[in-house]
Amino acid sequence: MTFNPVMEPPEPVEALSDILMRIVSELHDVAYLIERIEPQLLELGGAEVLNSPDAMKVMQGIDLAVQKSRGLAEFIDTITGEIPLGWTVDVATALSLVKLAEMQKALGGATRHGHSQPLSKAAGDFDFF
Repeated sequence: MTFNPVMEPPEPVEALSDILMRIVSELHDVAYLIERIEPQLLELGGAEVLNSPDAMKVMQGIDLAVQKSRGLAEFIDTITGEIPLGWTVDVATALSLVKLAEMQKALGGATRHGHSQPLSKAAGDFDFF
């Protein structure tokens, strides 16, 4: 008699450097999306928005968010070059915690260029959720 237990498929194990580079790509996308807010606020509020101290704080916060996103991306990009090629990680649990489906696909390597946000969407396009 032969006993053949049902084996679970292996968890998705990937090179840590590949995963980190997908995170870098997402952070650059976040910076770009935040950066696009500022001119829209100026267009909506006009030049007088810059006379308001509270509005200036918001604009400075937008700039800071862009700089932080890009800084984190550059930091991760730089340290990724120092990671030994053989280092791998299981991303299954981490991916299951990502709520945005497109981002989950991008971080999991399912998209071609690793971007979850189509940056060329036409004005007025939106996704139902």
